[in-house]
Order: sequence, then C-alpha cells, then structure tokens
Amino acid sequence: MKKCRFIIRLSLGILILLFCAVCVVWYLASPVSGNPEAPVVRVEVKEGLSARAVSVLLQKMHLIRSADLFYIYARHKGLVIKAGIYQISPAMTIPAIGEMLESGKQEYITLIVPEGLTVSKIAQLVEQLNVMSAAEFIGAAKRPELLNEYGIPAGSFEGYLFPDTYFLEPDMDPERLIRMMADNFFKHINEIEQAKGLSAQDLFSSVILASIVEREYRVADEAPLIASVFKNRISENIGLYSCATVEYIITEIRKLPHPEIITYEDLKDPSPYNTYKWAGLPPGPISNPGMVALRAVFDTPDTDYYFFRLIDEAEGRHHFSSSFDEHTATGRILYTKKAAGN
Repeated sequence: MKKCRFIIRLSLGILILLFCAVCVVWYLASPVSGNPEAPVVRVEVKEGLSARAVSVLLQKMHLIRSADLFYIYARHKGLVIKAGIYQISPAMTIPAIGEMLESGKQEYITLIVPEGLTVSKIAQLVEQLNVMSAAEFIGAAKRPELLNEYGIPAGSFEGYLFPDTYFLEPDMDPERLIRMMADNFFKHINEIEQAKGLSAQDLFSSVILASIVEREYRVADEAPLIASVFKNRISENIGLYSCATVEYIITEIRKLPHPEIITYEDLKDPSPYNTYKWAGLPPGPISNPGMVALRAVFDTPDTDYYFFRLIDEAEGRHHFSSSFDEHTATGRILYTKKAAGN
C-alpha cells in the first residue's frame, strides 16, 4: 500500500515537473512582445558568424528570450544562417526569425533610376541613400577592367546603366552595383531583335543616339520620329542641333547648374559634344536611355523629316517637317529641352 502511494506521488511529481518544464519552454519559445505593431530592430549578421553567436546576438537585442533555445532550434532544423542586415520584430516567433535568417530576405534600400540620368546624377542618388559615396560609384563606372569585361569601347558606363528600380544593401560594393545595372541593360538589349549580333562599336553608336533621343522626346510615340530626324541628318552630314547635348556640356563637363535657357554663346562651345558646332554623333552617350529611346533607335521608321519643333508645351508634342521653310513657317526654331532627372 505504501509502495503504491509512493508511486502515485512520484508520478504526480514527475507530471508536475514535466508540466513546469513545458511551461518554461513554451515561455522561452514565445515572442518577446505580444504586440504585432512592435518596432522592428535592425540586426546585422556578419559573414562567418556562427549559429551560437547569432543566438546570443538575438537575445542581447531582446528579440528572443533564450539564446540556448534558439541555438537548439537552429541545430535541429539545420538552419543555414546567411549574412546580411535584417529587420526583425520582437513579435516574431523563433521559427519565423529562423526562416528569415535562412532565406536571406534582408533589409533593402530602394534606388529608383529614372530614364535620362547621367552617371554623375545616379551617383548623387546612391550617395543620398547612404549606399556608397558618389566618388566610389563614379570610380567603379570608369574602371577599365570592368569596361573591357563588358566590351564597352568607352571610358565610362555612361549609357549602359539601365534605368529601373534596384534593391540595394547598405555599404554595397560599387562594382557590384555597376554590374547589376549593366547586366540589366544587356538583358533588355537582348529583347530587341534588331540589336542582336551588333559589334560593340555599332552598339555604342546606337546607345549614343538613344541617349540623345531619351533627352529630347516627351511623348513616347514621338521617340521613333525624333530618331528618324537624327538619322536623316547624320546621313546628310548635318549637325543634330540637339539642345540636350549642349545641356550636357554645361552640366556634366562645365559642372554648372542646369540652364534656364541655352544662349548663343553656349552654342559656340568647342566641345565635341556640341552638335550645333559638329556634325555626326558626339563622342559618347549623354544619358542612360530607357527602352522607349532604345527601341526608337533600333526600330526607326523611314521618314523624310529633318526638323522637329515643340508646338504643345503642356502635352510635349512636336511638329515634324521635311524642309526648313516648313519648320520656320509658324514661328521661331524651338527644340525640346528635357532636363536630366525630370
């Protein structure tokens, strides 16, 4: 009888201990905060950090209750924790945190690059986002070995950095970002049938023209017509007379603010980028064009247009003409001015 009582008491004691242990484990495994709106914490997991070290880091930052329990969970699940910067909420469970650290879904910085920006203006954007300095970005964009790798016959990636939305990491390597943008450019170029099989030099010439078209058109359906005007003028060895190239000289070469107007003195600038002074294409791109301008250059309609003039400032519409008389019949010569970044 006494033996039976002892066994019952022992069993109850074990059950109570098990219940307490379960309660403790449940508590330690529960989220630190029960508030789903709790502020997230920025956690940097450095390269080579062990699962044990990550567990201790999470506990120190009050994101988990027990480093030991997270470590046991990580070992049991065989988690491969990836380096990076993460936004972790104290309301997240241990499995949710483990899944995030293994997936590599880290904190990203959004970089939006509009069509028509230059390398220097993109550099200003990445510096404003604290991703890297403008000088680092420009330096990477001029790196000879990188240019040679991509077969770009120029001293810069100007024209080859595709306008798009990019998701970056803090303190990102400048060369990696240049590669990301250049790879995106060539991916889109390969979508254009007429661009396939071109030599590096022929592609470069097309990019130069597209960079000017990008800065000249305002309405997408007019981009091919503007490209046709420039191609017709090139074929006749007539200057392109593009204000955008003069603006490039002022802002990118002279490093002056964007002008309100283009003066006659500006048109006399001896720079090879001055298409009022020199016939043919300038020596390099004046912006980074998007798909509208690129397709306009690679799939240009046959026209007899040699001139275009802005006739609707609000809508950005132009009048296209074949003769100078027609061009000047309704007013003085006007060329579209499309400011970089607008």
